[in-house]
Amino acid sequence: MAEGDNKSANMLAQETAQLEEQLQGWGEVILAGDQVVRWEKPWFPGALIGATTVVFLLIYYLDPSVLTGLSCSVMLLCLADYLVPTLAPRIFGSNKWTTEQQQRFHEICGNLVKTQHRVLGWWRRLFTLKEDKPKAYFALVISSLLAMAFVGQQVHNLFLTYLIVSFLLLLPGMNQHGVITKYTAMAKREINKLLKQKEKKTE
Repeated sequence: MAEGDNKSANMLAQETAQLEEQLQGWGEVILAGDQVVRWEKPWFPGALIGATTVVFLLIYYLDPSVLTGLSCSVMLLCLADYLVPTLAPRIFGSNKWTTEQQQRFHEICGNLVKTQHRVLGWWRRLFTLKEDKPKAYFALVISSLLAMAFVGQQVHNLFLTYLIVSFLLLLPGMNQHGVITKYTAMAKREINKLLKQKEKKTE
């Protein structure tokens, strides 16, 4: 068991180091973005929602085709991949890179690798469920897809995408400031109250 844990830790450290090397040119931008999504200043959540709203209003106004939107998105990614590593050190100043910033960059890369492992783990568990319990797998997949299809039919796809993107951008800050923990605890308390009331009625 200890050997397996050591191998897993070594693999995680190796993958984190590789990701750090790949994202080194984006270091300053990633740290700046990390400060924004973690709400290090009180006006950051509003700025996030404002910027997201402007982008989606622009998409709504222009109403590009799927092919045009995909082409423009890939083009912007290519431009960013070329320009950011060149311009970021000049804008942020690479000589100001501190030990604290390097440590935070290492933590971010480690969290990204762990998230990747979690997603792959969920994917493997889904296929394990398919092999072990095909009926449960079929029921779960079909019901989930039907629910998604229903929601997609009721809500405009662009607005739905806007809500999902906004939630994902706000999620790290909500987690950092304990918002998720707070409301999860409130929901658990309310559920426990309802269960206790039902038990009293049955008695």
